[in-house]
Amino acid sequence: MSSPASVSGDEWIRLFVAYTLAADDRERLSAWQRAELAGSRARLVSPEQLHFTIAFLGSRPREEIEPIAEAMRGAVSDAGTMPLELLLYRETRSVGMLVFDDTTGEATRVADAIQHGLEEIGAYKRESRPWLPHVTVLRFRTPPRLHPELPELGPISPSGAAAYHSLLRRDGAQHDVLRSVALGG
Repeated sequence: MSSPASVSGDEWIRLFVAYTLAADDRERLSAWQRAELAGSRARLVSPEQLHFTIAFLGSRPREEIEPIAEAMRGAVSDAGTMPLELLLYRETRSVGMLVFDDTTGEATRVADAIQHGLEEIGAYKRESRPWLPHVTVLRFRTPPRLHPELPELGPISPSGAAAYHSLLRRDGAQHDVLRSVALGG
């Protein structure tokens, strides 16, 4: 487990949990963003910010970071390989995303276990819709209604899971890893 970022005091912080991506996968996605999405009057998500969100926790007390990390650690200890295959590009009212297919169901199983662990400690209330494996690649105020050519990625497998501190800034959200765990122990 690593803790590259930290917070202090009795503050509440905006948190979410996500699967992390290996550096080479982030770079391949970033190269595609620059080639297909640049110039769209929307903000590209920087390579270091690319991830598969599992659970948005919202504003939580700082002292919950360790119990959240423990819930993640327990849920990922028996995780197997999670090959995710690119399906499509999709836009919502504020983001553009790449949606993936969980070909083995393992990423969904582990995401469900993480969400369950977070519910057990009172840090999360599960959404009614099922978990959707996706990576946000673009942020905007008005949907640009893009139809980009999809990248040839092959399977992408998450490299770990992490608890992130999400800081809202004028130039976009900044996500700092507070705790991370390797998949499979």
